[in-house]
Amino acid sequence: MATAPIDRTALRTAIAVLVGGITVILDSTIVSVALHDLQADLGADVSTIQWVSTAYLLALGVVIPVVGWLQGRLGAKRLWLVALTVFLLGSVLCSFAWDAGSLIGFRVLQGLGGGAMMPLMTTMIMQSASGPDRARLMSTVALPAAVGPILGPVIGGLILGAGDWRWLFLVNVPLCLAGLVLAWRLIPADAPARRIRLDVIGLALLSPALVALLWGLSNVSRDGGFGRADVLVPIAGGAVLLAAFVLWARRRGGGALVDLEVLRSRPTWAATALLFLSGGALYGAMIILPLYWQQLRGFDALGAGLLLIPQGVGSLLSRTIAVRLLERLSARAVALLGFVMVAAATVPFAFTDAHTPIWWLLVALFVRGLGLGVVFIPLMTVAFVGLEQSQVPHASIVTRIAQQIGGSVGVALLAVILASSADATGSAAKAFDITFWWTVGFTATAILLSFVLPGRSKTPAQPLEPGRPATAAAGSAR
Repeated sequence: MATAPIDRTALRTAIAVLVGGITVILDSTIVSVALHDLQADLGADVSTIQWVSTAYLLALGVVIPVVGWLQGRLGAKRLWLVALTVFLLGSVLCSFAWDAGSLIGFRVLQGLGGGAMMPLMTTMIMQSASGPDRARLMSTVALPAAVGPILGPVIGGLILGAGDWRWLFLVNVPLCLAGLVLAWRLIPADAPARRIRLDVIGLALLSPALVALLWGLSNVSRDGGFGRADVLVPIAGGAVLLAAFVLWARRRGGGALVDLEVLRSRPTWAATALLFLSGGALYGAMIILPLYWQQLRGFDALGAGLLLIPQGVGSLLSRTIAVRLLERLSARAVALLGFVMVAAATVPFAFTDAHTPIWWLLVALFVRGLGLGVVFIPLMTVAFVGLEQSQVPHASIVTRIAQQIGGSVGVALLAVILASSADATGSAAKAFDITFWWTVGFTATAILLSFVLPGRSKTPAQPLEPGRPATAAAGSAR
């Protein structure tokens, strides 16, 4: 049976947001390989130059919660054009930075634009497509999110090998300009929604909560780990603010900055929890894997990045596989398969030493990449089961926050586990083995949680009928 063609409007929207949005996805990791060069060129110490990455991360946390309100005020197309322009301006200014302070400030501007674009990408795809189109289009948007952290350091290393660090930012310019042109021409105009008052109290609770949590988690990798004051205080404060926001949002209902009613849908909360775990498995491992190649196998930063290419290739090739599986199987079955592949492909690293054949590990990385790609597509699709159009932006924000915090938690925990294991065993090889076993454990938790996803519907992205309650639709997807 021939597959029906994708709706032209939805396809054009997906192409436009992908061209512009891929720069944001890559920029989250592409700069990480340049910190040593930035430190030397700008004359900054290590603690200062780390803020080039930290400031970008915190700016994302500030703006993500307010994207739904901004979309209601400006309309999706207009907000996308504004956010992409801000990101472009930040990229250009970063390339002209004259010292560490100016670069950090311009990275904040970049992060504000990028933070608005990330959840908006998902919202625009989900609102423009319906039925099976959602899975096929989400496979196009979800894969760069999985591949970006893998290919970012590789691309960054290649750029540094060929030129100056300023090209790490200038490389965004042609893609941003092309994205602006395509968005202007291809994305259909939409009028702003009814005027919604900004939930000022919700904003004052949620944005600082995310900034505090992300900041605290980013400091865990330093000496002292979770015992540091700049880890404990921000995490504790962020947790209190987050709990206060949850109580406030439940009281305010649909008028909250982020409507948490979307989590009454079982597919939505299950997918959100799994995206938290998959974010930890992806970003956490992306810290440990390069360290393994460098510290235990003796490769430099660029060599370690190149050795991660098989994982990126696997994720790219998984697009067709995941979509075809979703057409035949449930979201539960596809997610289970993906997480099992990730876990199984991580196990070989838990048995390695300095003499393990590299070709065997490259095969494992390829399979791991396939699994990550297979996981992301059903999760990003099933998260919107049974939701009304007006609830889609809120679900996009919730899932994005889960990925962002999950990635930070994964990085922090695995960094501490690696350091403490090295101190306890006195062996780098054993420390990496223990850390990779923990990664397998995180993935095993995701496997168990996958059983909560819808197990009967073969098209997990069916839209709601007008006027149908979201909770009823969620129940029918069980």
